[in-house]
Amino acid sequence: MLNKNQIGNTGLHVTELGFGAATLGNLYRPISDNDAYRAVEKALELGINQFDTAPYYGFGLSERRIGNVLRTENQDDWVLSTKVGRLLKPCANASDKYGFCSPMPFEPEYDYSYNGIMRSVEDSIQRLGLSKIDIVYMHDIGSATHGDQHPVQFKIAESGFRALEELRDQGVIKAIGLGVNEYQVCEQAMEYCKFDCFLLAGRYTLLEQEALTSFLPKCERDNISIILGGPYNSGILATGVKNAKSVPHYDYGPAPKEITQRVADIESVCEEYNVSLASAALQFPLAHPAVVSVIPGLSSANRVESTVKQIKETIPAEFWQTLRDKGLIHCEAPIPGISL
Repeated sequence: MLNKNQIGNTGLHVTELGFGAATLGNLYRPISDNDAYRAVEKALELGINQFDTAPYYGFGLSERRIGNVLRTENQDDWVLSTKVGRLLKPCANASDKYGFCSPMPFEPEYDYSYNGIMRSVEDSIQRLGLSKIDIVYMHDIGSATHGDQHPVQFKIAESGFRALEELRDQGVIKAIGLGVNEYQVCEQAMEYCKFDCFLLAGRYTLLEQEALTSFLPKCERDNISIILGGPYNSGILATGVKNAKSVPHYDYGPAPKEITQRVADIESVCEEYNVSLASAALQFPLAHPAVVSVIPGLSSANRVESTVKQIKETIPAEFWQTLRDKGLIHCEAPIPGISL
């Protein structure tokens, strides 16, 4: 069985392994409806209870596919999150944009306003065909997405935070947070809203632990849970670099030399202890008390099965200690089975 952890003070309990459903929006390559449904069904069968989607993923395709499966299941058996911050506008030529090979005829448009957030939640409920959404994240707010326009977008988002709080207070949703690729905007937003959790992609992994400095301690202080997306840092911690069949990717692009070398050094320790790199990448973040779950993208039933095996792989304590001794992980990073 997969362990379950509570999100903040919400009473929601999520499995330590979640299902990232960007892939069900045909991210980078199309998959059939049947393959998408089998992946979700296999996840439920193997005890995964947390599913994360967004309007942006395939311009509604991921939400539709997730909803079609979860609609047939007991609502107590799953926890669903989706996102707000983009509205979908009709567009005849929207396919194959933004990395999604989607047949859905829509174009995403940013809207972090109060009315935009309310509209987005209503639209998601319709696309999902479900009577509940458990968690709503404000999606991709921050300078990593908006650059120089971040101050303008963040000012608009202040009213969006109020909308999220109202939806939670009214019981429409149970938890609110941000779904982002940078922890800095989470710290900024904590001054404006009381969040339950953050879906943080790629910023606390086996490769990088800068978030230990101030962000994660603040989350512990305020009882804000972290759901860690992108545990493979865009793939390099899944494929490795020594036997990679293509250019390793890190942070949505080709990996720079220093990252490639660091992964190669981690791989050498994996070989020494006969540990799967992907297993280490999944298990490492969960040692931090603020991190309740990791949610890699899961695109098929086979991938679901292999990922469940990886997160359950037994990794010797000596492996983690060797990584620490070699300076390959932060000296203050909690690691499985070892106290500081």
